[in-house]
Amino acid sequence: MIDVLIVDDDFMVAGVHQNFVERVDPFRVVGTANTGEQAITAVGELLPDLVLLDLYLPDMFGLDVIPRLRTAGHDCDVMVISASREVEAVRRSVRQGVVNYLLKPFEFDDLRPRLERYAAQRNSLLTTVVRGQADVDRVLTGAGWPAPTIALPKGMSVETAELIERTLGGTDGTLSAAECAALAGISRVSARRYLEHFHDTGRAEVALRYGVAGRPERRYGWRA
Repeated sequence: MIDVLIVDDDFMVAGVHQNFVERVDPFRVVGTANTGEQAITAVGELLPDLVLLDLYLPDMFGLDVIPRLRTAGHDCDVMVISASREVEAVRRSVRQGVVNYLLKPFEFDDLRPRLERYAAQRNSLLTTVVRGQADVDRVLTGAGWPAPTIALPKGMSVETAELIERTLGGTDGTLSAAECAALAGISRVSARRYLEHFHDTGRAEVALRYGVAGRPERRYGWRA
């Protein structure tokens, strides 16, 4: 399980966010806080893995909570959830190691992929064995602030790309284009096109499975 603390000055909003979080496996909400001081106390008592942090708190600016957590020895991750569109707030968030920044108001489908990405990155960090520079580069690329989205070729949609990414990334082992298409609910031709794009950009690996006769089957695995 990934334990989450929700920090928001509006208890009703905090409740909505709690409902969203608990719909995503393996996350669970272990507590809520309505002020910065409450958040600092709650982190010390509940030891969450992830804090969803509002910035406009009644007693302090949300980002000022983070250095106090670090001074107290807490290494929980922080995801900002705020209505603040100020560039400086985003810059400060990056400098302080925030793992993501989601603008209010948002829907469940806006939060879910960010939580899923965080869970995958966290698992990768916990299981990575560093044998060389490539492993270090992979950890640094996959951890923390998300890398910029790679431009998709003409005719491809971000929504379908994210669907294929979730399908392939959420599967143990490998998938053929036909298997991925069936799980994602799209055509095999479309699935193959996106899978090949991910392979070409280094985000997916391909292994060949040889049968008794005919062409070898191309099987795709998400690159951790």
